[in-house]
Amino acid sequence: MISTLSRLRAPAILQGVWNYRGFIAGSVKREFQAKYRNSLLGATWTILNPLALIVVYTIIFSNVMGSRMPGQASGFAYSIHLCAGLLTWGLFAEITSRGQGVFLEHANLIKKLSFPRICLPIVVVLNALVNFAIIFGLFIAFLVIAGLFPGWVFLAVVPVLLIQVVFAIGLGMILGVLNVFFRDVGQFFTILLQFWFWFTPIVYVADVLPPSIKSLLAWNPMAAVVAAHQNIILHGKLPDWSSLLPVSLLALASCVLGMRLFRKRAGEMVDEL
Repeated sequence: MISTLSRLRAPAILQGVWNYRGFIAGSVKREFQAKYRNSLLGATWTILNPLALIVVYTIIFSNVMGSRMPGQASGFAYSIHLCAGLLTWGLFAEITSRGQGVFLEHANLIKKLSFPRICLPIVVVLNALVNFAIIFGLFIAFLVIAGLFPGWVFLAVVPVLLIQVVFAIGLGMILGVLNVFFRDVGQFFTILLQFWFWFTPIVYVADVLPPSIKSLLAWNPMAAVVAAHQNIILHGKLPDWSSLLPVSLLALASCVLGMRLFRKRAGEMVDEL
């Protein structure tokens, strides 16, 4: 059976998403509220969880292990380096992890209702952006209060975030479709994400790596993205845009492949679910 959705072109899909904008907004609101329902601290956990992780890493690496940022005299340098990496990685990890299971998670909804299923990955992305905006906004406030805000250069974060989100959306959709037919995909990606995190210079500086290993970072698309955020926020420098070209092309290719997979297998996904 070939779904009607699989024959629709991009403009029709976008129109469907616009028609169901109320559903998308309502889903984002409900999911955010449900996450903290019956919790005394509520949305405060959105701040406390990443904050606890940052504090632990900062104490261990900066104080216990004596990690320091080369060329940086500020006592907050390592913490800023760490926050810039952890927060942006957290956004990427949340979108891709939720994306790989979104169709399985909403199987009953997909089978019972006729609506643009592309809305589900969009809800995932918007929820992740809401969570990210809260903690990243507090991070910005800290930079301003501490007198460490990089100034107008900070605007360069916007295109870097856009590249990162597009890459995460495309990868999440590919994983989400494949995971419907091959459930091992989700399990494998969960393990891969852990190795991927430690292969990205977040809790350490790329310069400490041996040259043979450092050269391999060129094959890690998130290394360039994280380094761009760290250069902007910590060093107050514009990113090396040429280093972001490969991940930008990969992001576009992932989105195209994800949409094609989704459109081609939409009907089969309903049967499989």
